[in-house]
Amino acid sequence: MVLIYSHITSPRLQYICHFIFKDLLAVDFSITVDSEEFKNHEGPKINYSDSAIPDHGIWVKKQELLFEELIIPQRILCFEWNGTKAFFKTASADYPFDIFAASFYLISRFEEYLPHEKDEYGRYAHKNSLAFKEGFLDIPLINIWVKDFAKKLTAQHSTFNIQHSTFAFEPTYDIDIAYSYKHKGLTRNVSGFFSSPSIERIKVLFGSKKDPFDNYDWMDKLHQQHNLKPTYFFLVAERNGRYDKNILPHKDAMWDLVELHAKKYEIGLHPSWQSGDDVGLLKKEKVQLEAMRSSSVTTSRQHYIRFNLPQTYQQLIDAGITDDHSMGYGSINGFRASAASSFYWYDLEKEEQTNLRIHPFCFMDANSFYEQKQGPAEALDEMLHYYKQCRSVDGTMITIWHNNFLGDAKMFEGWAAAYRQFIAQVQQ
Repeated sequence: MVLIYSHITSPRLQYICHFIFKDLLAVDFSITVDSEEFKNHEGPKINYSDSAIPDHGIWVKKQELLFEELIIPQRILCFEWNGTKAFFKTASADYPFDIFAASFYLISRFEEYLPHEKDEYGRYAHKNSLAFKEGFLDIPLINIWVKDFAKKLTAQHSTFNIQHSTFAFEPTYDIDIAYSYKHKGLTRNVSGFFSSPSIERIKVLFGSKKDPFDNYDWMDKLHQQHNLKPTYFFLVAERNGRYDKNILPHKDAMWDLVELHAKKYEIGLHPSWQSGDDVGLLKKEKVQLEAMRSSSVTTSRQHYIRFNLPQTYQQLIDAGITDDHSMGYGSINGFRASAASSFYWYDLEKEEQTNLRIHPFCFMDANSFYEQKQGPAEALDEMLHYYKQCRSVDGTMITIWHNNFLGDAKMFEGWAAAYRQFIAQVQQ
């Protein structure tokens, strides 16, 4: 067991220690305010205070962040460390920065509670983030820090056994528009044809050509071939809108599609854009999807990655969601929370750890195509970069793909092949 000495304890300190030691390193820890107990402890120990305790453990000089109960701007000055970046630099201590406070700042998304600029969709703009400004958005910085810190602990006690997590790849899919032409109804198809005339639409509607977004069999074969266990997030808004263009949930085709996938895979809710303006819709959509899959739904990911802290996560908890997959940007790929591991959300407004488990993603096809203007080859290179990053820290790599990118639509030609090539490489 790791013993941590601190002059006082706090919910923030308890939270980040639980994440670092229990979640990432799979070791027990305890926090004590008794300096004599700390000195007498024979196992690995960490002095998290202002003053050194000679010959007793690793001294990490504390910042005040973990002992405050306010959400106020922090003085952040990054510096080069061990080939990466760090902040909350300390002098004279055994460790060059406060790894606990820095990790908490990033994983709690502290900066998103402060006044900030919104992007065109009303979301926290990634350009505001410390990770983007300092150039570490593309690496799981917290995992890198913790891996180094674990080496210091084992060097202190060679018999100390740390159980690092193992790398995992989790493919996920957002089913925003299940079919390009089929099952949309006469009005939407006529309107669509006149706004963008297409022979393909006519062929699909008359049954002589497969719908270009209907690639579910192909995806299923890919999963079976490589023994993958994906999660599908279905958009089931009861009415269409500017950003909600799903096949309506009362259609038999949507019921059949959800039922088919629920028999084999994990199914999650993709809360509509409209639910962000009318919280009552979130619960209605959850009930709708539960009826379609004939079981409860506790997993979600926000449509357009539209969420604001703490309101959206509080609403998800109130609706009965226990696992959310929205932690990432809808405007650029990377590690929004600087972590390649799941974690419990800490509600800074209430100063408490919640039971909502956050599963961060690092790559989304739509970011590569629409925002970063990449082609399939560039996207493949980026995916492989994130794969290497996640694997190097024994993390979890979660990707987001949409069925339309993996179908036969000419607009996305080459993307399915890039995805198949990526899967083949990472599953070797």
